[in-house]
Amino acid sequence: MIAGAATAWADGGRADKSVREAGKTVAKSVEVSAKEFDRYFRQLLKQQDIPGAAYVIVDRDQVVAMNTYGVRMQGKKEPVTTHTVFRLASVSKTFAASAATVLEHEQKFSWADKVVRYVPELSFKTPALSMQLQVQHLLSHSSGLTPNAYDNYLEDNRPVSKILPMFSSIDPHCKPGKCYGYQNVLFSLIEEVIQKATGVPYSRQLKDRFFTPLAMDDASLGWESFMAASNRAAPHVQTGRGWRPVKVEKEYYLAAPAAGVNASISDMAQWLKAQMGAYPEVLSPEVIRDMTTERVETQRHMRHRIWRDYIDHAGYGLGWRLYSVGDDRIIFHGGWVAGFRAAVAYSEKRKVGIVILMNAESRVISDLTANFIADIIGKGALVQAMAAAKK
Repeated sequence: MIAGAATAWADGGRADKSVREAGKTVAKSVEVSAKEFDRYFRQLLKQQDIPGAAYVIVDRDQVVAMNTYGVRMQGKKEPVTTHTVFRLASVSKTFAASAATVLEHEQKFSWADKVVRYVPELSFKTPALSMQLQVQHLLSHSSGLTPNAYDNYLEDNRPVSKILPMFSSIDPHCKPGKCYGYQNVLFSLIEEVIQKATGVPYSRQLKDRFFTPLAMDDASLGWESFMAASNRAAPHVQTGRGWRPVKVEKEYYLAAPAAGVNASISDMAQWLKAQMGAYPEVLSPEVIRDMTTERVETQRHMRHRIWRDYIDHAGYGLGWRLYSVGDDRIIFHGGWVAGFRAAVAYSEKRKVGIVILMNAESRVISDLTANFIADIIGKGALVQAMAAAKK
């Protein structure tokens, strides 16, 4: 078993002495950025009256900082701790992609396999087009279909099996693999692929391959597991009178690979380390490289209100957004589901990353994530961001 993550500021003060070519400015140490970020984090959350949140900053295989804020439920006293479980929403896609990539590298199936081999009931309006859809297209959102096709039925608590027949009334607007359109229903078909290819349920794959070996002791899959956790965050939505707790919806849990994972910030410290290569016995360099190889461009993300000031190119790999910034790349994914927000991002070059979990549907998570990463790679300054936030 791998030791659990630390829960305090890292000792020492290793400074990154590298000098950037452009501007010849010395990069700040991760520890300095982390301390500035903590002040910024608390400042913004207090301004927005966010009920509760947690974050972790990791430098390669070391936790630099892990901290929490607020309460699990507005109006109650129970604080958010490093073991409070949150819904990860679409950050769950990084787990599905990781499991699938490990299995593909074990030759349990091939990225080029036709999806209908595993899900024969899937058919588009033009059946011949269904035969062009490959397994890799599910995880890269490159099916060619309109974004978020039939998500509204997930929100009506219909299982994926009941939604599939509806795809027979639509066709992709481009050849699979050629254009980007974010999906939840189609993405979740990877669960059926994994089950058919291995004979092992998706939930078991996550537990055996990730949760147990990475000592992600609070992590789970599904609504029942979330509700069974005694130390869990309540979802909150904003009203005219502030943040209000709401019931935990089952909706997107029905698309488990797309939005079904639950985890604490302690768990996510381990997950971030693994994604940055700290545990090659769990995620090998080859698997990480495959996941973070661009499958399709996502040019519309060049206009994102937060990232547009920093990124030079945007694409999607397998379960990960890929943002190019000079000679570095930001590996990123965000999640948003009723009452929760989550974000994970890391610098591919510096191997420094951050995870933020929040029990409120606030866009402030985007500002926090992007400004920390920009600061780490020398493209922004948290001090200025903090000053601007005070105005």
